[in-house]
Amino acid sequence: MFRRPQYLAAAIVALLALVLLSLPSHTTARLKLAIGSLFVPLFGLAGGAQQAGSSAVDALTPRRELLRLNDTLMRENSRLKLEAAQAAEINRENVRLRELVGWKNQTPGKFKLAKVISRDPASWWRTIQIDLGSQDGLRENLAVRTTDGLVGRISSVGLTRSQVVLLGDPSCRVAAAVENPTSEAGVVSSASGPFDGSLLEMNYLSHTAIIKPGQRVFTSGLGGIFPRGIFIGNIAETRLSENGLYVQAQVKLAANLGALEEVWVLIP
Repeated sequence: MFRRPQYLAAAIVALLALVLLSLPSHTTARLKLAIGSLFVPLFGLAGGAQQAGSSAVDALTPRRELLRLNDTLMRENSRLKLEAAQAAEINRENVRLRELVGWKNQTPGKFKLAKVISRDPASWWRTIQIDLGSQDGLRENLAVRTTDGLVGRISSVGLTRSQVVLLGDPSCRVAAAVENPTSEAGVVSSASGPFDGSLLEMNYLSHTAIIKPGQRVFTSGLGGIFPRGIFIGNIAETRLSENGLYVQAQVKLAANLGALEEVWVLIP
């Protein structure tokens, strides 16, 4: 059974159709234009949304590609860090070599620059190997130093390399003198107390000697091996020997024996 609203709606539609068909042509065109203008914003909004969606889809990058780009950037960052570290090391070495060359030009005597190539594993700070040998004019008992001070002496020589025994080794004793008004003389040797590579003992100083911390100690040239005037270090402290016959002093070395990279060999 048909309902009355359906008949009413059908009648209204039929009436509107008759009215539209009976209207003049120019009035019908205006009516179509007005109705169309009502739907234009909706069409534009739909088109804009479709374009935005397409742009968003185009802008999205696959996760695999993002991971690849991230890995590439991390590798590039690591490479740049490595190059920066290498550049800093090269700059540090250049500065050190310029200081060495400048020191040589200001220091009388004939010196040869040698590179430290190894250390004794049994007592790593007491002996080192350098890359000069007999073909470079080296022989035993030549003095070895850095720009800071005395390091030791040549103990054995090969054709292309030599061994250096460092200060503090029992076999490396140095005749030395304190820089004071009386130039007190003694012998610098390995420390008798707790082992410290930077502190050595200076023995046989006169019991009347006025030795103070901070005074400088140089080679005296009396031992026949080390020439006179090479800086060794500074007095750290003094005490009277056990028998009371002489004064003992601790000497703080000027050269850092644990960080040797290049040394100078003095050629008489």
